[in-house]
Amino acid sequence: MRGAAAVLISLFALVLVAPMSAHAEAGLLVGVHDDQIKWRTRPNPIFPAVRTLGLDAMRVTLRWRPGRRNPSVRTHHELQRMVAADRHGVRIVLGVYGRADDAPSTAGEREDYCRYVRNILLRYSEIRDVVIWNEANSHAFWRPDRKAPAAAYAALLSRCWDLLHSSVPGVNVITTTAAGHDPGAFLGAVADAYRASGRPRPLFDTVGHNPYPLYPDELPDTLHHVYVGQGDHARLVTMLDESFADTAQPPTSIWYLENGFQTSVAAWRRSLYAGHESVEGAVSGARQAEQLGAALRLAYCQPRVTAYFNFLLVDEPSLDRWQSGLFWADWRPKPSFAAYRAAITDVRAGAVTCAGGGGAGRPATPEERSTAVGRPAAERR
Repeated sequence: MRGAAAVLISLFALVLVAPMSAHAEAGLLVGVHDDQIKWRTRPNPIFPAVRTLGLDAMRVTLRWRPGRRNPSVRTHHELQRMVAADRHGVRIVLGVYGRADDAPSTAGEREDYCRYVRNILLRYSEIRDVVIWNEANSHAFWRPDRKAPAAAYAALLSRCWDLLHSSVPGVNVITTTAAGHDPGAFLGAVADAYRASGRPRPLFDTVGHNPYPLYPDELPDTLHHVYVGQGDHARLVTMLDESFADTAQPPTSIWYLENGFQTSVAAWRRSLYAGHESVEGAVSGARQAEQLGAALRLAYCQPRVTAYFNFLLVDEPSLDRWQSGLFWADWRPKPSFAAYRAAITDVRAGAVTCAGGGGAGRPATPEERSTAVGRPAAERR
């Protein structure tokens, strides 16, 4: 308990001495993806850390089960913990998904899922950004009954977009793809199904993508052929624009919903963790800091990219999961905490040199960035 108290005291001290950071009204929306906020009855040390970093947003997920149109009592409690972040000036981006085999593949299942999302947004008006499912191009998360997963996802986006836009003011419907599993082919198949349907309205408002590195030590601007990491941004934009050409879907901004660099755990910290490392080539804390700072600055320079989320805020203590947080499992900051904060400061100040290559070329235009903000700050507080 003494160790935890010391960490909290140090975080509060950082809040007091840190300059107040303006949120990204004219720049990149910066956040973290971490579900801890929905589980903790007391939000410390999450909010002190978020304030010290100057984050705009947190992405949090909820699980959906077939047949459910309304959240359970337990889910309401989780949502209440999430929206408390709004009182701290932190925007919540909500992802809703279920088991891969429960992917909605009939009209009735799509109706259940979309009404579940709609009912949450109507009850919790602080939330307006919603990710439809999770990594829909990955068999690990999306296995509809039929043999056309892309068409099933297009149908789900279609129903959710219509239902949400008819009842939730200011809603932002976000897609989701993984860097692996050939996202280009998947998005092309989604567009083909959309085009064949003759639909006269869009499918989504924002493209969500998880541009993880192919290997932990990979530079953020590394180029690939099929895999779509952060360095393949130009190819992602081309794939999107060509796939949805001559449809009612306009070009949109791109949000990097998850990105992270897996860290190794030194022997003297090993007691904080359990199990065995499942990722080969995990990097040192210092190397993670270098990569994360470079990745955020690169995102700032990539046209149409208007949001970046690190996965996670704090390491998961099971080594077979993810240690890509800004804190070790005991909430002591990694080198990446200071690196992320410094990169955020640079992004806020526009103090980033965008030199071509790896998809970088210029900061997003004000029009592109306005899509990231979505609505005035007064409405988000």
